This record gives sequence, C-alpha cells and structure tokens, in this order.
Amino acid sequence: MKAHLRELVAQALLDLRREGNIPADLELPEFAIERTKSREHGDYATNVAMLLAKRIGMNPMALAETLVAAMGGGDESKHVEKVVVAKPGFINFTVSRRCLLSTVRRVFEAGAEYGRQPADSRESVTVEFVSANPNGPLHVGHGRGAAYGATLANLLEAAGHKVQREYYVNDAGRQMDILAVSVWLRYHELCGVAVRFPDNGYKGDYVVDIARALRAAEGDRLRFSALELFDAVPADEGQGGDKEKHVDALIANARRLLGETDYRQVFNAGLEFCLADIRNDLHGFGVDHDNFFSERSLATDGYVQRAIDTLRANGHLYEQDGALWFRATDFGDDKDRVVVRDNGVSTYFASDLGYLLSKFERGFERALYVFGADHHGYIVRLKAAAKGLGLDESKIEIQLVQFAILYRGGERVQMSTRAGSFVTLRELREEVGNDAARFFYVMRSNDQHLDFDLDLAKSHSKENPVYYIQYAITRSAGLFRKLKEKGWSYNDSAAVANRERMDSDAEIVLLGELMRLPEMVESAAANRGPQILANYLRETANAFHSFYENCDILSEDEDVRNARLGLCKATSQVLSNGLALLGVSAPERM
Repeated sequence: MKAHLRELVAQALLDLRREGNIPADLELPEFAIERTKSREHGDYATNVAMLLAKRIGMNPMALAETLVAAMGGGDESKHVEKVVVAKPGFINFTVSRRCLLSTVRRVFEAGAEYGRQPADSRESVTVEFVSANPNGPLHVGHGRGAAYGATLANLLEAAGHKVQREYYVNDAGRQMDILAVSVWLRYHELCGVAVRFPDNGYKGDYVVDIARALRAAEGDRLRFSALELFDAVPADEGQGGDKEKHVDALIANARRLLGETDYRQVFNAGLEFCLADIRNDLHGFGVDHDNFFSERSLATDGYVQRAIDTLRANGHLYEQDGALWFRATDFGDDKDRVVVRDNGVSTYFASDLGYLLSKFERGFERALYVFGADHHGYIVRLKAAAKGLGLDESKIEIQLVQFAILYRGGERVQMSTRAGSFVTLRELREEVGNDAARFFYVMRSNDQHLDFDLDLAKSHSKENPVYYIQYAITRSAGLFRKLKEKGWSYNDSAAVANRERMDSDAEIVLLGELMRLPEMVESAAANRGPQILANYLRETANAFHSFYENCDILSEDEDVRNARLGLCKATSQVLSNGLALLGVSAPERM
C-alpha cells in the first residue's frame, strides 16, 4: 500500500512539474509515506508538501491542497477512500473499505508467502553472526546474537535478498591453543599424572569430557611425565608469576613434545567437540548456518596474502621496526595497524582483511557482520580496511548486539553452570523454552540493553507477548474445532464472497493490521530491526483479541459466520508467517 501511495504522490508531482506549477529543474525530494499515529487522521500520511514548500516559495498547506487536487482527491485510486490535508502540511490518506476487505483474499492466495517479496530479487548478502570461539558452550550473550542474526537473515530473505548465513570459526588463535593444552593436561590427569592445572586454562567439565574421549582413542600414547610437561615453564599467577607467560610456555612444550601431527590431533579434539556442541545447541535453538568458514582457510586459500598484495599495490603499506603496517589512519582509523609482525607472522588484523576480501571474492554483494557490543572498535577498523582494499564501504555493515541480563523475581540471576560463571544458552532454553527465548531476545532493538524477565517469559498472561500472540492463533483454531462440533461447514470461497458482511470497527481495524504485514517485513529488514516485526505481531494479536471478544464469530447467520471465520483464518496465517520469521512456533493448542 505504501508503494502504491508513493506512486500516486510521485505522479502528482510530475504532473505539476509538467504543468508549470513546480519548476522543471527542481529535483523531487525523497519523501516519506508513514502510518498515522491515530486513525482519526486516516491510515497513512506524507510530508512531501513540507519538504518542497520552502524551495518553491509556497505555503505548505497550499502546496498540499494543490497536490491533493492533482491526485483527483483520491478518486483515481480504487485503494484510496479519502485524501485530506492536515496542518502544518501533511497529506493524509484513508484506505478504501474495498481495499481492506480484499486483504483476506490476498492472504489466502499467498498463504505462507504473504508478506514476502520475490526470492532473489535483491542483492546477495552474507550475514555473519554468533562466531563464538569454539572453546566452550554458548552463553546467553551469544544467544541474543544468534536470535538477532538468524531473524535478520530471515527478514532480509523475506524482503527478496539472496542470503547466506555464515559462522566464522576462530580455529587459528591463541585461545584455541589454550583449549588444546587444557585438554592435554586433563588427559594426563586421567592417565594418573599429577599436574597443576594452569590458572588461565579452561576449567569446565566439558574439557574433561574431551580428554576422556581422547584417552579412549589413544590410550597412554600421548602421555609424558609431569617433569617433561612443566620443563622450563615459569611460575603461574597463583604461584606469584605471570599467567600468560605460564600458559604460553605450556603450549610451547606441548608442541615440542607432541610434534605437529599429534599436537594437531589434540587441538582438533577440542575444536571438533566444541564446534559440534555449538552446532547442536544452535540447531536446537532453531538457528542453522549455511557455512562454517574456517579462519585457517584464509591462509591456505590465499585470502590473507591476496589482501596484503592488494594493499601493497594500492600503496597503503609501509615497513617499520621490521613489521609491515597498514596506513589505517588515512581512512579514519585511530591508529595504523600491523599486518605482518617482525617475526614474519601475520596478525589477527591480517585475517580480518583476508576474511573481508573473501566475502566479495566469493560473489556476495553486501557483507553484514553481527558483533557483540564490545566490538565497537571494529566498525572504523573494517571500514578503513574496505577502503584500503578498494571495496565499497557502503556495502559493509556492522550491527552491534548489547548483552542480555536475566532477572527472576526482580533480582538479577546468578546460575551455576557446567562451563563456568556464565549462564549458558542451553540453560535458558531449558527454563523458558525456545519460543520465549527467540522472541524476548529480539523484542528490543539490538543496540539497547535487554533485561530478560524469566518469570514473564514463562507466564500465561497478556503481558507475555509470546503467549499473547500464540493465544490468538489457538483461539482461532478453537473456533474451527467448535464449528466442527456443531456440524457446520466453512470454506474460503464463502468467506471471500461474503466479506462485505464485515463492517464493525473491530473487523475493520483487524483487516487494517493484516494488510500491514508486507510493509512491516520490509521496514524490519530495511532498518535491521526485528523488533519492528515483533511489535507489529503484538498489535495484530491485540486487534484479533478485540475482534474475538466483540463479534459473534460463530453466528447463526451462515454468511456472517463464514466471513468472520475467514478473517480468523487470515489472521492465523499472518501471525504464523510473522512468527516464523522470528523463529517462533505457531501452535494451534496450548
């Protein structure tokens, strides 16, 4: 509907320009078509007259009246009932009853596709999200990033984009080496070797599980004495030393004693266990990635080297103190970045460069990153990298996700977990269920802190938005069960044929909400804001409950009954379509 109204306004502007009422050389503005805040002012409004009035030396109200006249007062559109001018120069549109009533038919025709644009009709996008280091279970912070990233990908796909969902596997960093040495030391404990576990090691029970599987496969083959393990290792923090130097020395000893092949086996045991656990956890949460991209592949597939070569060819590298530097400050970064250290080893930033380059070399037209809020510094850094590589920085987006804090009984939750001091995503899912977790995670803007009320998420009340929306679907399904008990029949054709029998305020308001789904999906995708869709679904559920309570749906009048049951069915379809994009189920019984 918004697109239709935009066309009406644009055509009126062109007509006025052609007639000389608007200067021929005047560039027409990007005007808004928005929902009005109150139905008293119609359904939609545009600010176009106020944008243009000063430029052409005309009063906004007078210009608005001229535009309305050029549109024939709305008579030229069968979808518009009335067009009026409101101070200080808005043009308000009221959708025709005929258009509203045809909504039921459009929902029936499109079914599960209602609200979606044609597939692959827009640019391709790779959305990278979660990408937690595979060194332990996912926590509730990762959960919010997972819910947001998955929902955003769904929305972009529904808006017509070709979408790839990607997880960047950090399988080449120091944290993974710390996991490897943690597994190896637990393995030695299982072999009967007394070891002091490092202060900086991973202490979760899952590390013991990995070590137990490793010993079951290898026996004592990878066993060494405690003296060999800790040979020349400096004191740990708990021993009055430096925990970082302590664990790095343990890693070096593990590499030396095991050799590269066996060390890689221990390393992969931890990596594969944690990555499989993460995959399973995400799948159980309704989140599935199309690709798990290995950080190590950036070197083996040449992406890092090609990125360095591109920066060098573009004149953006220089040498200093034996290291290779990128002139990031030339592109707005707060400091230059080391690409290759003086020992010849490439940096994490070099991997970032290679990964960014890979996205576009693999054919994607837009790259969207979903990071935790603590990665704020990456925004300027990646934009600088894009400029240095000669990429279009406008095609690179970074969405930051703030942390979620759990509350029960008004108190911040402290929960014991298998993995440490944080609350795992799996624990959250077990307590409130997937539906509540997925919805609550995205019902606030991703850049706002989220207070997650566990009691509310589990409640069966109007205040719980998940329950309230799903209850609308179950109420509708219940009506059809009652219909069957009465021995009455229903069919979609009869509902559409008798739609004119719907004329109460509750019915008209609900029809207006159903008509909005396509524009809400479009808005949520364009603004990268799943909360827009979540709020819309709650408003639609509210309109349905009002209709349910104020209209005799199972009327003795068969024509009225069919029309209203058709509205119920269309509502269930709209709510189900919207919930599916949020990763939430649409049960017919609760």
